[in-house]
Amino acid sequence: MHGLLRSTLRLIDRLSPPVRVSAHCDVPCGIYDPHGAQIAAHTVVRMHQLIAALEAPGSGASKDDWDKYQNSLSRYVATKEHHAELAKHEVRIIWGDWFKPEHVEKYPDLHNITWNIMKLGSKVRQTIDAQAADQLLAEVQKFAEIFWATKDTQVRRIPTKQAVGGEYVVPA
Repeated sequence: MHGLLRSTLRLIDRLSPPVRVSAHCDVPCGIYDPHGAQIAAHTVVRMHQLIAALEAPGSGASKDDWDKYQNSLSRYVATKEHHAELAKHEVRIIWGDWFKPEHVEKYPDLHNITWNIMKLGSKVRQTIDAQAADQLLAEVQKFAEIFWATKDTQVRRIPTKQAVGGEYVVPA
């Protein structure tokens, strides 16, 4: 009986293939928060700070010194790239799942801010550009302000209290 049921379901799938869907949450949970994107953007800024502070060994340095330098540099770059993509991912979820046409009407710059985040996220992955990292963070913070405004929630900026410095946009 089990084989007959499986064969029947496969035939139905061939005749009428199921539609593939994806979502932030299969429930859907209704839990959206731009904080993860802000943390990711701050991490990108911090990796640029660490890269700028990293001193290459001088001429005649040992292989161990060069290995240590290259290991640190490659780890900072990998982390920078991962978190730039993470910021883009978090913003895409909120942009695609939370924002509605009425939000875009009220905040006409929303699509442009989101587009800037996508472009800047790619730029900081492709380059070592501290200014682009700072711009990414600023755009993510604008995005966070709009997000909370759509929930009729005032925001405030608080210090991150992290080595990177800067601020988080949070509900007041």
